Amino acid sequence: MSTNALYHQSPVRLQEELSIIEKAKLNPAHFGPLYSRYHESIFRYIFRRVDDIEAAYDITSQVFVKAIGALPKFEYRGVPFSSWLFRIAKSELYQFFRDKQTNRTVSIDSVRVVQVMDELLEDHSDADRAKLLKILPLLREDQLQLIEMRFFEKRSFKEIGEIMDLTENNAKVKTFRALIKLKQLFNKK
Repeated sequence: MSTNALYHQSPVRLQEELSIIEKAKLNPAHFGPLYSRYHESIFRYIFRRVDDIEAAYDITSQVFVKAIGALPKFEYRGVPFSSWLFRIAKSELYQFFRDKQTNRTVSIDSVRVVQVMDELLEDHSDADRAKLLKILPLLREDQLQLIEMRFFEKRSFKEIGEIMDLTENNAKVKTFRALIKLKQLFNKK
């Protein structure tokens, strides 16, 4: 599995980011570089789940407003700042779904489905991919998020743990269990 440089940053880049965070803690005007760096990825994360551009912009704005407000409480844990932002985004999404009483959208392209198919089956067909797309929404929200973050967003288990408020090992175990559940559903249908 290849890694995504946005989520797997070098120690030098993490240190540079920490320097920006410390400046922003003292003066919110220094938050701009963090906003510029992560706005698009937070927006895409939200948009893929709500499939409504206006709602996605509103929720993304809320994420950054809350981030600036809570920045003095931010504690560096050896992962990119984006992990903290994604945790806020997840919370805002849950609140949005509670407020609107709506179901979330599963937006997955076929290229990424192949990666999950490779985990489930040795050989897979177009029919198998279509079947997988139908059963993914049957997973619990937390299971679906784990699979999305690991296979579609290429996140490390450490970062998944940070976003989901789990230990790295627990993120691995829960992701493995989510794959088992997905496999069971796949074989049942």
